[in-house]
Amino acid sequence: MRADASRTQQTPRPTSAPRPLDPCGIVIFGASGDLTARLLMPALYDLAETKNLPENFYILGAARKPLSPEQFRNQMQAAVNEFGRFRPEDQSKWKEFAQRVNYFPVDAKKAEDYQRLREHLKELDRQYGVPGNYLFYLAVPPGLYSPIVEQLGGAGLAASGPRGRGWTRIVLEKPIGHNRESARRLNKQVCEIFQEEQVYRIDHFLGKETVQNLAVFRFANGIFEPIWNRNFIDHVQITVAEDIGIGHRAGFYEKAGAVQDMIQNHLLQLLCLVAMEPPASFEATPVQEEKVKVLQCMRAVNTGNAVRGQYGPGRIDGKEVAGYRQEEGVGPNSATETFAAVKFEIENWRWAGVPFYVRTGKRMARKASEITIQFRDAPLTLFACTAMQPCEPNLLTLRIQPNEGMGLRVIAKTPGLDVIGHSVQLDFAYSENFKQESPSGYETLLLDCMEGDPMLFARGDWIERSWELLDPLLKVWAENPPKDFPNYSAGSWGPPRADELLRRVARQWHLR
Repeated sequence: MRADASRTQQTPRPTSAPRPLDPCGIVIFGASGDLTARLLMPALYDLAETKNLPENFYILGAARKPLSPEQFRNQMQAAVNEFGRFRPEDQSKWKEFAQRVNYFPVDAKKAEDYQRLREHLKELDRQYGVPGNYLFYLAVPPGLYSPIVEQLGGAGLAASGPRGRGWTRIVLEKPIGHNRESARRLNKQVCEIFQEEQVYRIDHFLGKETVQNLAVFRFANGIFEPIWNRNFIDHVQITVAEDIGIGHRAGFYEKAGAVQDMIQNHLLQLLCLVAMEPPASFEATPVQEEKVKVLQCMRAVNTGNAVRGQYGPGRIDGKEVAGYRQEEGVGPNSATETFAAVKFEIENWRWAGVPFYVRTGKRMARKASEITIQFRDAPLTLFACTAMQPCEPNLLTLRIQPNEGMGLRVIAKTPGLDVIGHSVQLDFAYSENFKQESPSGYETLLLDCMEGDPMLFARGDWIERSWELLDPLLKVWAENPPKDFPNYSAGSWGPPRADELLRRVARQWHLR
């Protein structure tokens, strides 16, 4: 806590020893794309800087673009300089890393290219001392997942364990399908080639420090378990707000929208972490089982518990910004939602009657991701607050970004002769307490992939059930285009109906 709330001694964060990892080859399909440049290669370089990569490893970029290995390395150096936590100012360090970075042109749909790729991997294995352990990362559009998986299987590159020389794992980015049927079909196709334990469905939110800390916060502190239920919690809010628009992603976003892009994966994962029962152990299978159980206790969403929106022109940080329909690649009558708010209910003994409100949107007032737990009022009001500063409910807020940390709002006595209550904030920030920059979500998750730990990844049945909850809503919305779009200004907190979703039961959004 900060000194203005209570004085505590700051303890440096323990430095963990690098994990022992098997030698491996990291093969990135779609290596010439934005995801590789902005997130994957900077994360891999940061892992190398902190000595968290295997002693023997190599990185192979694979894409259709005809690049030489040297051209690819130069592009990746520029990307790491711009987006990495560590800048390769020391050229000797970059050269050491770059010696393990290679490039190989591959057409995702050509079988002969995968035969050549297999032979090239054998050469790299010999060069770098890697015994046939492969991590295949599919940083490509979802439409290419099936052909790449099929071609890897056809080239004999999917075998793992007894059937292969070493282990093989494959990483899929979201979205996995666009509804339950397509997700089930894709899962079936993937698992005909790879075993489920080889498949890592990545959600970078789960690698964020505060998201991981949520499990520690809940299950390592005995004071919270007795009140983590419907008897003490009034409702839960989860907000992921972005101040940016869609950039150059219109081709993807027009087919997806806010529900498919954010709620089906990121926000439902956060909801499960808040609501899950304590697992038998903090390992992959028990944790994943408890997450699936949460979704199994939820009903499909109906339109009365959901609000959609689309941003129009407005101002952000004092600058005029265009509306969604004026963005490059978006049609003038687009019905794609850039905002969605949904009320979920969990029908089990812990949470019956406690609503979970989730909200996400583009071009919101500011960038912020938070989980807020509002507790029930005390059963009897003994202390008055002032009309100007009324007593507010107790809140526990977990800040995912920015300013990672958490806060607790309580009521304390106002200084003076009268006994008057006043809401005060107790606060903890990672940057102040631990004095150490957190690794990016991709650093954490890539390391888990290499280690073979799937705990922070989505299982196939979780993906299918999450779509099952949202499919009815998406179907109704698709059949009934909105007549009021755009219905919120860029730089606001979304359409007024999102406020009404809570106001009709005497609640309000806390992040605004």
